[in-house]
Amino acid sequence: MILAAGRGERMRPLTDNCPKPLLKVKGKPLISYHLEALKKAGITSVVINVSWLGDQIQLALGDGSAFGLRIQYSVENDALETAGGIIQALDKLDDEFIVVNGDVFTDYDFSNLLIPTADAHLVLVPNPEHNPSGDFGIDNGLLLNTSNQQHTFAGISCYRKSFFSGLDQGQRALPPLLRAGADQQNVSAELFDGLWNDVGTAERLEQLQ
Repeated sequence: MILAAGRGERMRPLTDNCPKPLLKVKGKPLISYHLEALKKAGITSVVINVSWLGDQIQLALGDGSAFGLRIQYSVENDALETAGGIIQALDKLDDEFIVVNGDVFTDYDFSNLLIPTADAHLVLVPNPEHNPSGDFGIDNGLLLNTSNQQHTFAGISCYRKSFFSGLDQGQRALPPLLRAGADQQNVSAELFDGLWNDVGTAERLEQLQ
């Protein structure tokens, strides 16, 4: 699943008339890099949640055949936040599935993402300048809420559907679920030190270009 429903407030005015996942890096939409990488990793079916200017994303990507993929869309009248968007799309997803933020740029090899032994698995990265304190730690492959060495959540993860079982649809943020899972030792994690960029502002997009 690619998360592509956000408004991209920090990217304005670039996102006033173009959804953030369609902003281009070296002449290619951000989301196209994910689709190509997922195809290369052996993924055949992708769900994309859309809200703000979502019709532009659907028009640009179609059914996914141009990428050798099958794309389904989960349309949100109002953006449901990360967990809410995943929960709404669960009926379109396999029992184990990858989730990646549509606004990150990375050369992470998605074929390295294994079915989690826990109910969720997160990819962390060294802390960028805009998040110096990090988000989570790692100990023996398990996610920690606090540790001596904190890292930043990369927006790349995989889950079992059971991680979201019993949760009602509607707006719901993901971090509280991850932190609760970490407390229960139900989330594994890895550290990735390759190319990764959170394209959250116009300045970061320009730096990436």
